[in-house]
Amino acid sequence: MRLSRIAAPLLCVLVVAGCGLPRGAGFQSEVLAASNAGNREEGEAAVYDFEVFDVTRETLPVLLSWPRNDVKSYPWISAQEQPASLIIAAGDIVQLTVWDAEENSLLAGTGQRSTPLQETTVSTSGRVFVPYIGELRIAGMSPDTARARIEEELVRTIPSAQVQLTVEPGRQNTANLVSGVNVPGLYQLPDRNFKLLDLLSLGGGASQALLNPQVRLVRNGTTYGVSLERLLSEPALNTAMRGGDNVIIEADGRQFVSLGATGLEAVHDFTKQELSALEAMAIVGGVSDARANPQGILIMREYDLDEVRTDNTGPPIDRVVFTIDLTSADGLFSAGNFLLQDNDLVYGTESALGTALTAVSVFNTLSSFVPE
Repeated sequence: MRLSRIAAPLLCVLVVAGCGLPRGAGFQSEVLAASNAGNREEGEAAVYDFEVFDVTRETLPVLLSWPRNDVKSYPWISAQEQPASLIIAAGDIVQLTVWDAEENSLLAGTGQRSTPLQETTVSTSGRVFVPYIGELRIAGMSPDTARARIEEELVRTIPSAQVQLTVEPGRQNTANLVSGVNVPGLYQLPDRNFKLLDLLSLGGGASQALLNPQVRLVRNGTTYGVSLERLLSEPALNTAMRGGDNVIIEADGRQFVSLGATGLEAVHDFTKQELSALEAMAIVGGVSDARANPQGILIMREYDLDEVRTDNTGPPIDRVVFTIDLTSADGLFSAGNFLLQDNDLVYGTESALGTALTAVSVFNTLSSFVPE
C-alpha cells in the first residue's frame, strides 16, 4: 500500500527530471542551440556559429556541388596503345649471335655456322661494340631495328652474315614497385605496351591490409594518382609503363568519427573512394535502439575559410551541420547519396523517449528497496 502511495509521484518527478539523468549524447535541440542560448538578454537575437542543412532530395544537388576538401587532386595519364616492342636504352644487356654460311668465316670456327658473341651492355652514350664494325649506336631503336642495322653494317665485311639479337632490359627499362604490394621490387618491362595492371600483377597485387588503396605513379619528377578502385573499373586509365617509373600503393588515409547514440563510438577509416552517409551508418553499427533519435542524425563538417561562398556554390559559413532523418524514405535515399568527407563527425542525438525509459528504470530500481 505504501509503495502505491509514493509510486506515482516518484515516477513523475523522475520523468520531469529526466534531462538531468546521465546520458551518452545530447538532444538535437541541445546540440543545435545558439552559442548565446543560455545568456541572451530579452530581445537579443540568437547567435549561431554554424549553419544547419537538412539532407533531402531537394537540397542534395546543392550540397553535393560544394567543394571537396578531403581528396587531393592528382593528374593521370590515360592509356594509349603502344607498339609491342622494347626500345633499347642505356644499361640494357645485348646478346648477339652471328650466322655465317662461308667456309672460311671470319667469326665462326671450322664446321661452325653460328658464333655467339659476348654479352655487352649498352653504354651511357647508347652504343655497343660489334666486331668488324666497331662502336654502333642502337639506343632508341627496337630490337628488330637494331638487329637489321647491325646486319647491314656487318655484311660489308661478312657478305653472308645474319644477325640474331636478344635484349635483357636494364635499369632504364624497368619499373619500381616501391611499396603497398605483396612483392615490391624492380621489374623488367618486356615491351612498350606493358600496362600498370600487368606490373601490379607481377608484384602480387595490392596489400590486403590497405583500405581503399591509392595508386601513385612518379614519372620524371611528376606524381600522378588514381584510386585502385577506379583503375580496375575504367580500362582507359590502365596506362602503359615507362622505364624509370616508380609506383607506390598507399592507404586512403581518410577517416571519420562516430559519437553519441551511434552503435559504435570510434574513429573509422574510409573503406571506399566514395562513402555515403548511409554506408557510414552501417560501418558504425547504426544507432542505439534504446537511446538514439533516428530523426536526428547529424553530420558535422568544417570547411576551409577560402571555400565559403554566398551564392550556394559553397558553404555559407565554415562550420556546417547536416541533419538526416532515418525514419523517412526520402531521408534514407538521400543519406545513400550524401557523401562523407575526411574528418566528418557522425553524431547520433539522444531520444527523449530513451530518457523517459531511463527514468522508469531508475524508478523500478528504487522501488525494489521500498518496503510494502
